[in-house]
Amino acid sequence: MKRAAHALSLALLGGSVAAVLGALLALLAGTVSRGAPGVTLALLLEDPSDAGRSGGLAPILVGTLAVLLVALLAVLPVGLGAAVWLSEFAPRRGRAVGAVRFGLDTLAGVPSVVFGLFGMSLFVDVLGLGWSILSGGLTLATMVLPVFVRAAEEGLRAVPWDQRAGALALGLTRAATLRRVLLPQASPGIAAGLGLALGRCLAETAVVMFTAGASVRWPTSVHDPARTLAYHVYLLAVEVPGGAPRAWAAALVLLAMVVLTHEGVQACVRRVGRLGAQR
Repeated sequence: MKRAAHALSLALLGGSVAAVLGALLALLAGTVSRGAPGVTLALLLEDPSDAGRSGGLAPILVGTLAVLLVALLAVLPVGLGAAVWLSEFAPRRGRAVGAVRFGLDTLAGVPSVVFGLFGMSLFVDVLGLGWSILSGGLTLATMVLPVFVRAAEEGLRAVPWDQRAGALALGLTRAATLRRVLLPQASPGIAAGLGLALGRCLAETAVVMFTAGASVRWPTSVHDPARTLAYHVYLLAVEVPGGAPRAWAAALVLLAMVVLTHEGVQACVRRVGRLGAQR
């Protein structure tokens, strides 16, 4: 009886893994088979024309990277600071800490369209930033901040407490312990959270539709409007007749950007963690 239950459990676990891998492979195969014929050097280097049915994606790629960079520069210091406070300095129990964590968990589940309306009201209208790269990036940072904070906090909490005690026993200050011991060891969790946050930024459409605009001109500053790649894919697939082939090609480029961004974040965080541990 126990052997049968054990075999059934293994079969269910194996089926779950197979289902996940199958969904991933189906997504990759469908996107690559439909998008690869349209991915050329011209697609990456030329300006779009005929409502995106022809030409390339060059200014859209630049706008996407600019919005992503603004979101990264906003979410990294604020999110990491909040995670350090929650993990290392906040009391273990207390109404204030509980309220902060509840607020983060609640914000993580808020629909993106609500963040889009919030960003349009605050950054576009109240602060007068208009439809711009800056408005889109700051709104995206607000949206993904809870995800990054919770992931970074869990990464810091996963570091054994004896590591902290040993560092303090050697005479290291709390700041030095944080820089040389905790952050390097928590870097995998921090990298995972940052990768998830930036991946969601790249894939978002509702937020940038309300805040960054839809211009396909080359942006010259963060105050210019820009169309992101995910929003461009949506427009080609839904709003532009005959735009489906270009939508699949743009979707494949977007998928590649998500993978490269995730791997780049992992590599950078590991590098910074090793440098911090050596100092």
